[in-house]
Amino acid sequence: MAENSTNVRVKLAKWGMRAAALGAGTVAPGLTAAWADERFRTPWRPHRSRTAEAVLARGQPRMLTLGGEEVAVWSWGEGPRVLLVHGWSGYGGQLTAFVDPLVAAGFSVVTYDAPGHGRSSGRTSSLPEMAEVVADVARATGGPYAVVAHSLGAAATAVAMRDGLKVGRAVFVSPPADPRGGIQAFARAFGLTDGVWMRMEERIERRFHVRLKDLALPNFVPLLGQVPLHVFHDVGDREVPLVAGEAVARAWPGARLTRTQGLGHHRILYAPEVVAPAVEFLTHGKPETLSPEVPLLAASAAAASGARVPLRLVRSAP
Repeated sequence: MAENSTNVRVKLAKWGMRAAALGAGTVAPGLTAAWADERFRTPWRPHRSRTAEAVLARGQPRMLTLGGEEVAVWSWGEGPRVLLVHGWSGYGGQLTAFVDPLVAAGFSVVTYDAPGHGRSSGRTSSLPEMAEVVADVARATGGPYAVVAHSLGAAATAVAMRDGLKVGRAVFVSPPADPRGGIQAFARAFGLTDGVWMRMEERIERRFHVRLKDLALPNFVPLLGQVPLHVFHDVGDREVPLVAGEAVARAWPGARLTRTQGLGHHRILYAPEVVAPAVEFLTHGKPETLSPEVPLLAASAAAASGARVPLRLVRSAP
């Protein structure tokens, strides 16, 4: 009953915001775009599962200062590193089903909560900022051999790779193809007019000095070289449609695509039929020797800064 009451309250709040946005969008489109921009960049902090928390409790925790935020990081095992990257309104624990199989296969594993998510500081985030933190955490933990990334975390990983992150192999689970699709879905959910959501896009582009079309994965992943990629995507995914994963796999040279049934957008992260082949894929080509590892705390001191600085990544060409 409590859960049902909570769901009703959430729906009523959303309907109330939608009605307000509809009215304000007609009277004051500029102010409505500013509100929508802020709301769009504010992730939810979901309930943390007990199973995920138990795995995190067995990891080595760290708090790293990156870009002026305190970022919660966990690590397990020894060997070539695999970085686990969560998606929008997610947290690192959502990918912990991969931890034990990867450690058993001879990998070390690192995951984290991005700023504005989970146990990390911050209130807002965005695709450009998530791409930057992927690169920052990778540097602070010695550089990954491979990445397993979910949803918008997969897009952030691809953008970080475009801007210099070196990765030997990658697994993307439910990746979006174009961030503009997320903005338009948000606009539909809150009843924003075309004029409002287009102003919202312009605000985002000005803030991060980017063109959103430059963040569409099919436009740049063909340039990422020969990094092997395996995409997993459920045919019934209601948050990121299968066509997005298909577009990413089609554009990425040599990528594999596995379609699943009945796993949706989140259960896919815990499914044995996804975890096992993903780990097997990463094991192929696994390096036998490691480059010198960078201690987490030393690296965090090198990456620390007193405030969030202008984005170093994801800048549009002049």
